Amino acid sequence: MEEYIVVEQSKTPDGKTFINAAVNFVRPTYVKVNTDVQLKFDDRIQVDDGKTVLKDGNKIGTVVQIKTDEGIAVDTEYDIKYTGGYSVDGKKVYLDRSFPKEMNIGDKPINCISSIALHHELVEKWLIDDTYTYPYAHKIATMIERAYVESKGISWDDYSKEVNKNLSSISSKKMEKSPSDLDMSPYIYDRDIGIISEIRKSQLE
Repeated sequence: MEEYIVVEQSKTPDGKTFINAAVNFVRPTYVKVNTDVQLKFDDRIQVDDGKTVLKDGNKIGTVVQIKTDEGIAVDTEYDIKYTGGYSVDGKKVYLDRSFPKEMNIGDKPINCISSIALHHELVEKWLIDDTYTYPYAHKIATMIERAYVESKGISWDDYSKEVNKNLSSISSKKMEKSPSDLDMSPYIYDRDIGIISEIRKSQLE
């Protein structure tokens, strides 16, 4: 039995049932579920055997679409201006090559490939590909990343401070090589012409 956080809900065209998008923060998984009852943002639901949807032990619907991290490649060999990113086709996620693969927050280690590349970047890409706007996708991805970090007994504030220290260092360094298949959605939304130009130049070199 896996728990998911509801991140979006809408009525089906006939108005009789609901389509909900939900994300699992333990192992990054994205589902669309059809339910008989109306759910709210941040509601917790359970999925049994990848098919049956339950809430509070009661069956409320079925899974109609599922995406997992199976087969997703993680690449840490490139310069990524926002720390993490993803390929246009969504088959690969990136973590900047100078970003630590693991950090110690207090006396607890956190795997950054898991927390940033898989629980944030991959979730963000799934949502963008499902036509959600970048700001909303980023908001949800941050929420899932936070849930994952806190599930490890780590303070989100302490974790964020360490991430921001490294992010500041990455932002100030000159990019030498960027992946040619990097999805530019975040940079285009931010209209950061300088970063877009730097990325394009480093893709050509």
